[in-house]
Amino acid sequence: MKIEETNIPGLLVVHPEVYEDSRGYFFESHSSKKLKAAGLEAGFVQDNEAKSGKDVLRGLHFQAPPYAQGKLVRVIKGKALDVAVDIRKGSPAYGKHFAIELSQDNKRMLWVPPGFAHGYLTREEETIFFYKCTQYYHRESEGSLRWDDPLLAIDWGINEPVLSEKDRNAPGFNHFNTPFSFG
Repeated sequence: MKIEETNIPGLLVVHPEVYEDSRGYFFESHSSKKLKAAGLEAGFVQDNEAKSGKDVLRGLHFQAPPYAQGKLVRVIKGKALDVAVDIRKGSPAYGKHFAIELSQDNKRMLWVPPGFAHGYLTREEETIFFYKCTQYYHRESEGSLRWDDPLLAIDWGINEPVLSEKDRNAPGFNHFNTPFSFG
């Protein structure tokens, strides 16, 4: 398992060691011991899975403290553009985003620590997105940011994704008062 730092502090790309042969493939999608050795210690308490059609955009979501979630995300089937936005006040990357393609083929994972808004856009039919969470879901602590906010300048590569009502009506970044701080 190889851990790669991104241009945003705390946000990490995880490259599992994949063993392939004529029967298929095998890899460890989670190893607390290996993640801890790489400096990532996360106590996961909940796993979530979502299946979506093509061009479905889910996000940008977060949970406020004390229910803030860290997430280890990956795509089991299909392909998705995964995006994390740093919403930690005082962070040198505050308001900046990182985008990566996650797919069943590349098997990469993204560690999204607490203090980030997170979302993804499916690029294939029947995409299955999976994530391990460090905190249980808590509806009252849920927050979101507008996916197409010009201040965030995220290039999703699409103008009219399939959205939930919640995501369609999410507030813009200029009206956002973050509950997170850096460090």
